[in-house]
Amino acid sequence: MKKIARLLLVFGFLILAVQPVHAAASSSSSKSGLALPMGVQVKFDAASSPKDVSQSIKILLLMTLLSLAPTAIIMTTSFTRILIVFGFLRHALGTQSSPPAQILTGMALFLTLFIMTPVWKQINEEAIQPYVAEKITQEEAWELGTRPLKTFMARQTGASEMKLFSELSGTSLQTDVQKVGLETLIPAFMISELKKAFQLGFLIYLPFLVIDLVVSTVLMSLGMMMLPPMMVSLPLKLLFFVLADGWTVMVRSLVQSFSG
Repeated sequence: MKKIARLLLVFGFLILAVQPVHAAASSSSSKSGLALPMGVQVKFDAASSPKDVSQSIKILLLMTLLSLAPTAIIMTTSFTRILIVFGFLRHALGTQSSPPAQILTGMALFLTLFIMTPVWKQINEEAIQPYVAEKITQEEAWELGTRPLKTFMARQTGASEMKLFSELSGTSLQTDVQKVGLETLIPAFMISELKKAFQLGFLIYLPFLVIDLVVSTVLMSLGMMMLPPMMVSLPLKLLFFVLADGWTVMVRSLVQSFSG
Protein backbone atom coordinates (compact mmCIF):
# COMPACT_ATOMS: atom_id res chain seq x y z
CA MET A 1 0.00 0.00 0.00
CA LYS A 2 2.86 2.38 0.78
CA LYS A 3 4.39 1.74 -2.68
CA ILE A 4 1.05 2.43 -4.37
CA ALA A 5 0.64 5.67 -2.43
CA ARG A 6 4.14 6.76 -3.45
CA LEU A 7 3.41 6.05 -7.12
CA LEU A 8 0.21 8.06 -6.96
CA LEU A 9 2.08 10.98 -5.40
CA VAL A 10 4.73 10.84 -8.13
CA PHE A 11 2.10 10.82 -10.92
CA GLY A 12 0.31 13.73 -9.25
CA PHE A 13 3.49 15.82 -9.17
CA LEU A 14 4.17 14.98 -12.83
CA ILE A 15 0.69 16.10 -13.92
CA LEU A 16 1.05 19.35 -11.99
CA ALA A 17 4.45 19.94 -13.56
CA VAL A 18 3.24 19.27 -17.15
CA GLN A 19 0.20 21.58 -17.02
CA PRO A 20 2.23 24.84 -16.74
CA VAL A 21 4.41 23.69 -19.64
CA HIS A 22 1.36 23.21 -21.88
CA ALA A 23 -0.04 26.55 -20.78
CA ALA A 24 3.26 28.26 -21.59
CA ALA A 25 3.45 26.54 -24.98
CA SER A 26 -0.08 27.62 -25.90
CA SER A 27 0.56 31.18 -24.77
CA SER A 28 3.83 31.32 -26.71
CA SER A 29 2.19 29.99 -29.86
CA SER A 30 -0.54 32.61 -29.59
CA LYS A 31 2.05 35.33 -29.11
CA SER A 32 4.11 34.19 -32.10
CA GLY A 33 1.04 34.11 -34.34
CA LEU A 34 1.04 30.34 -34.98
CA ALA A 35 -2.59 29.23 -34.78
CA LEU A 36 -3.49 25.56 -35.01
CA PRO A 37 -6.44 24.70 -37.30
CA MET A 38 -9.57 23.84 -35.35
CA GLY A 39 -11.49 22.24 -38.24
CA VAL A 40 -12.31 22.17 -41.94
CA GLN A 41 -15.29 23.95 -43.44
CA VAL A 42 -16.81 23.21 -46.84
CA LYS A 43 -18.68 26.14 -48.36
CA PHE A 44 -20.95 26.17 -51.40
CA ASP A 45 -21.57 29.52 -53.02
CA ALA A 46 -24.92 30.32 -54.53
CA ALA A 47 -25.09 30.23 -58.33
CA SER A 48 -25.35 33.67 -59.88
CA SER A 49 -26.70 32.46 -63.24
CA PRO A 50 -28.13 29.30 -64.88
CA LYS A 51 -24.79 28.88 -66.69
CA ASP A 52 -23.05 28.30 -63.33
CA VAL A 53 -25.59 25.60 -62.47
CA SER A 54 -25.06 23.76 -65.77
CA GLN A 55 -21.30 23.98 -65.34
CA SER A 56 -21.54 22.42 -61.88
CA ILE A 57 -23.71 19.60 -63.24
CA LYS A 58 -21.17 18.95 -66.01
CA ILE A 59 -18.36 18.71 -63.45
CA LEU A 60 -20.42 16.31 -61.33
CA LEU A 61 -21.15 14.11 -64.37
CA LEU A 62 -17.48 14.14 -65.35
CA MET A 63 -16.42 12.97 -61.88
CA THR A 64 -19.05 10.22 -62.05
CA LEU A 65 -17.76 9.07 -65.45
CA LEU A 66 -14.18 8.98 -64.16
CA SER A 67 -15.25 6.75 -61.28
CA LEU A 68 -16.90 4.39 -63.79
CA ALA A 69 -13.88 4.33 -66.14
CA PRO A 70 -12.57 0.89 -64.98
CA THR A 71 -16.01 -0.61 -65.57
CA ALA A 72 -16.16 0.97 -69.02
CA ILE A 73 -12.77 -0.53 -69.88
CA ILE A 74 -14.01 -3.97 -68.90
CA MET A 75 -17.32 -3.64 -70.76
CA THR A 76 -16.20 -2.13 -74.07
CA THR A 77 -12.72 -3.57 -74.72
CA SER A 78 -10.97 -6.90 -75.17
CA PHE A 79 -9.99 -7.10 -71.49
CA THR A 80 -12.70 -9.57 -70.44
CA ARG A 81 -11.91 -12.25 -73.02
CA ILE A 82 -8.15 -12.10 -72.43
CA LEU A 83 -8.39 -12.32 -68.64
CA ILE A 84 -10.86 -15.24 -68.69
CA VAL A 85 -8.68 -17.19 -71.14
CA PHE A 86 -5.64 -16.65 -68.91
CA GLY A 87 -7.66 -17.95 -65.97
CA PHE A 88 -8.63 -21.09 -67.90
CA LEU A 89 -4.97 -21.65 -68.80
CA ARG A 90 -3.87 -21.49 -65.18
CA HIS A 91 -6.55 -23.97 -64.11
CA ALA A 92 -5.74 -26.29 -67.01
CA LEU A 93 -2.07 -26.36 -66.05
CA GLY A 94 -3.01 -27.04 -62.43
CA THR A 95 -0.40 -24.64 -61.06
CA GLN A 96 -2.78 -23.29 -58.39
CA SER A 97 -1.78 -19.62 -57.97
CA SER A 98 1.07 -19.42 -60.46
CA PRO A 99 1.23 -17.11 -62.35
CA PRO A 100 -0.32 -14.81 -59.73
CA ALA A 101 -3.57 -13.04 -60.49
CA GLN A 102 -1.81 -9.66 -60.48
CA ILE A 103 0.52 -10.74 -63.29
CA LEU A 104 -2.31 -12.16 -65.39
CA THR A 105 -4.35 -8.98 -64.89
CA GLY A 106 -1.36 -6.84 -65.89
CA MET A 107 -0.78 -8.93 -69.01
CA ALA A 108 -4.46 -8.67 -69.93
CA LEU A 109 -4.38 -4.90 -69.42
CA PHE A 110 -1.37 -4.30 -71.65
CA LEU A 111 -2.66 -6.66 -74.34
CA THR A 112 -5.90 -4.67 -74.21
CA LEU A 113 -3.91 -1.47 -74.75
CA PHE A 114 -2.16 -3.10 -77.71
CA ILE A 115 -5.42 -4.26 -79.30
CA MET A 116 -7.46 -1.12 -78.60
CA THR A 117 -4.80 1.46 -79.57
CA PRO A 118 -6.04 1.87 -83.20
CA VAL A 119 -9.60 2.43 -81.95
CA TRP A 120 -8.52 4.98 -79.34
CA LYS A 121 -6.33 6.80 -81.88
CA GLN A 122 -9.29 7.11 -84.20
CA ILE A 123 -11.46 8.44 -81.37
CA ASN A 124 -8.77 10.98 -80.48
CA GLU A 125 -8.33 12.18 -84.07
CA GLU A 126 -12.01 12.33 -85.02
CA ALA A 127 -13.66 13.46 -81.78
CA ILE A 128 -11.38 14.61 -78.96
CA GLN A 129 -8.97 16.85 -80.87
CA PRO A 130 -11.71 18.65 -82.87
CA TYR A 131 -13.68 19.18 -79.67
CA VAL A 132 -10.63 20.59 -77.86
CA ALA A 133 -10.03 22.91 -80.83
CA GLU A 134 -13.71 23.98 -80.54
CA LYS A 135 -14.46 22.87 -84.10
CA ILE A 136 -17.40 20.64 -83.07
CA THR A 137 -19.93 20.67 -80.26
CA GLN A 138 -20.07 18.28 -77.32
CA GLU A 139 -22.93 16.31 -78.87
CA GLU A 140 -21.05 15.92 -82.15
CA ALA A 141 -17.91 14.84 -80.29
CA TRP A 142 -19.88 12.14 -78.47
CA GLU A 143 -21.40 10.86 -81.70
CA LEU A 144 -18.08 10.83 -83.57
CA GLY A 145 -16.26 9.29 -80.61
CA THR A 146 -18.64 6.38 -80.22
CA ARG A 147 -18.52 5.41 -83.90
CA PRO A 148 -15.13 3.60 -83.82
CA LEU A 149 -16.06 1.92 -80.54
CA LYS A 150 -19.39 0.74 -81.95
CA THR A 151 -17.63 -0.63 -85.02
CA PHE A 152 -15.17 -2.58 -82.88
CA MET A 153 -17.83 -4.02 -80.59
CA ALA A 154 -20.19 -4.90 -83.45
CA ARG A 155 -17.39 -6.79 -85.23
CA GLN A 156 -16.94 -8.97 -82.12
CA THR A 157 -20.65 -9.39 -81.34
CA GLY A 158 -22.54 -12.41 -82.61
CA ALA A 159 -25.78 -12.11 -84.54
CA SER A 160 -27.73 -14.15 -81.99
CA GLU A 161 -26.64 -11.93 -79.10
CA MET A 162 -27.49 -8.77 -81.03
CA LYS A 163 -30.91 -10.16 -81.93
CA LEU A 164 -31.55 -11.18 -78.31
CA PHE A 165 -30.94 -7.75 -76.81
CA SER A 166 -32.74 -6.01 -79.65
CA GLU A 167 -35.82 -8.08 -78.82
CA LEU A 168 -35.42 -7.50 -75.07
CA SER A 169 -35.12 -3.76 -75.57
CA GLY A 170 -38.18 -3.72 -77.84
CA THR A 171 -36.32 -2.29 -80.83
CA SER A 172 -35.96 -3.63 -84.34
CA LEU A 173 -32.70 -5.26 -85.41
CA GLN A 174 -30.63 -2.63 -87.20
CA THR A 175 -28.39 -3.44 -90.14
CA ASP A 176 -26.42 -0.24 -89.58
CA VAL A 177 -24.42 -0.63 -86.38
CA GLN A 178 -24.22 3.15 -85.90
CA LYS A 179 -27.97 3.25 -85.35
CA VAL A 180 -27.76 0.70 -82.50
CA GLY A 181 -27.76 2.26 -79.04
CA LEU A 182 -24.96 1.57 -76.59
CA GLU A 183 -27.50 0.27 -74.07
CA THR A 184 -28.18 -2.58 -76.53
CA LEU A 185 -24.73 -3.06 -78.04
CA ILE A 186 -22.69 -3.21 -74.82
CA PRO A 187 -24.54 -6.14 -73.12
CA ALA A 188 -24.62 -8.03 -76.44
CA PHE A 189 -20.88 -7.48 -76.77
CA MET A 190 -20.29 -8.68 -73.20
CA ILE A 191 -22.26 -11.90 -73.73
CA SER A 192 -20.36 -12.55 -76.96
CA GLU A 193 -17.04 -12.02 -75.19
CA LEU A 194 -17.96 -14.50 -72.46
CA LYS A 195 -19.07 -17.03 -75.08
CA LYS A 196 -15.84 -16.75 -77.07
CA ALA A 197 -13.71 -16.85 -73.91
CA PHE A 198 -15.32 -20.12 -72.81
CA GLN A 199 -14.87 -21.58 -76.29
CA LEU A 200 -11.16 -20.75 -76.19
CA GLY A 201 -10.95 -22.12 -72.65
CA PHE A 202 -12.39 -25.44 -73.81
CA LEU A 203 -9.77 -25.69 -76.57
CA ILE A 204 -7.03 -24.91 -74.05
CA TYR A 205 -8.24 -27.60 -71.65
CA LEU A 206 -8.26 -30.43 -74.23
CA PRO A 207 -4.50 -31.19 -74.56
CA PHE A 208 -3.92 -30.91 -70.80
CA LEU A 209 -6.93 -33.15 -70.15
CA VAL A 210 -5.42 -35.78 -72.46
CA ILE A 211 -2.16 -35.64 -70.49
CA ASP A 212 -4.05 -36.10 -67.21
CA LEU A 213 -5.96 -39.10 -68.59
CA VAL A 214 -2.81 -40.77 -69.96
CA VAL A 215 -0.91 -40.29 -66.70
CA SER A 216 -3.83 -41.61 -64.62
CA THR A 217 -4.20 -44.68 -66.87
CA VAL A 218 -0.48 -45.47 -66.74
CA LEU A 219 -0.34 -45.13 -62.96
CA MET A 220 -3.40 -47.37 -62.56
CA SER A 221 -1.90 -50.02 -64.84
CA LEU A 222 1.34 -49.98 -62.85
CA GLY A 223 -0.55 -50.34 -59.58
CA MET A 224 0.62 -46.97 -58.24
CA MET A 225 -2.78 -46.01 -56.89
CA MET A 226 -1.31 -44.23 -53.86
CA LEU A 227 0.68 -41.81 -56.04
CA PRO A 228 -1.35 -38.67 -56.90
CA PRO A 229 -1.54 -38.32 -60.69
CA MET A 230 -1.06 -34.54 -60.36
CA MET A 231 2.51 -35.03 -59.13
CA VAL A 232 3.39 -36.72 -62.42
CA SER A 233 1.13 -34.84 -64.85
CA LEU A 234 2.07 -31.33 -63.67
CA PRO A 235 5.74 -31.53 -64.79
CA LEU A 236 4.65 -33.11 -68.06
CA LYS A 237 2.10 -30.37 -68.74
CA LEU A 238 4.65 -27.66 -67.95
CA LEU A 239 7.18 -29.35 -70.25
CA PHE A 240 4.59 -29.62 -73.04
CA PHE A 241 3.59 -25.97 -72.62
CA VAL A 242 7.19 -24.74 -72.69
CA LEU A 243 8.22 -26.88 -75.69
CA ALA A 244 5.15 -25.73 -77.63
CA ASP A 245 6.03 -22.07 -76.84
CA GLY A 246 2.63 -21.78 -75.23
CA TRP A 247 2.65 -18.11 -74.24
CA THR A 248 3.56 -16.96 -77.74
CA VAL A 249 0.95 -19.20 -79.36
CA MET A 250 -1.75 -18.10 -76.93
CA VAL A 251 -1.04 -14.37 -77.22
CA ARG A 252 -0.91 -14.58 -81.02
CA SER A 253 -4.23 -16.46 -81.09
CA LEU A 254 -5.88 -13.95 -78.72
CA VAL A 255 -4.73 -10.92 -80.72
CA GLN A 256 -5.73 -12.48 -84.04
CA SER A 257 -9.15 -13.41 -82.65
CA PHE A 258 -9.98 -9.68 -82.51
CA SER A 259 -8.89 -8.97 -86.07
CA GLY A 260 -11.80 -10.85 -87.61
